[in-house]
Amino acid sequence: MNRPDAVDEEYHFEGRAIVSESDEKGIIIFANRKFCEISGYTKEELIGKPHNIIRHPDMPKAVFTQMWKDIESGQTWHGFIKNLRKDGLYYWVETEITPVFDDDKNITGYIAARKPASRKNIEEASALYAKMLEAEK
Repeated sequence: MNRPDAVDEEYHFEGRAIVSESDEKGIIIFANRKFCEISGYTKEELIGKPHNIIRHPDMPKAVFTQMWKDIESGQTWHGFIKNLRKDGLYYWVETEITPVFDDDKNITGYIAARKPASRKNIEEASALYAKMLEAEK
């Protein structure tokens, strides 16, 4: 599936939590109705795809490096993410990702719960991420 070109326009949303579940490699195995609505993708388009299908190009790689380090070690990760919708618009979410364990304490996947990020958090994250992106060049 081709990723859309980013459009410099924000998609605003309110309401219920966006929830998804992925396997241990980040492949989506569940997407709730709100996730489909906000991302602009159907459930069929999301299931079986890597979760980074919605990664916006403005997101620094270091954010996801830290996220994976945390969740692969069994910790919950919390942060702010700018995502890319199917139509190219973006949306900001406050995200919490929690590992899922089997009976033997092995990580079998991850559950992500997201809600709209506040304006204050968006402004702070945007400024920080711009500096991080500059440092990645």
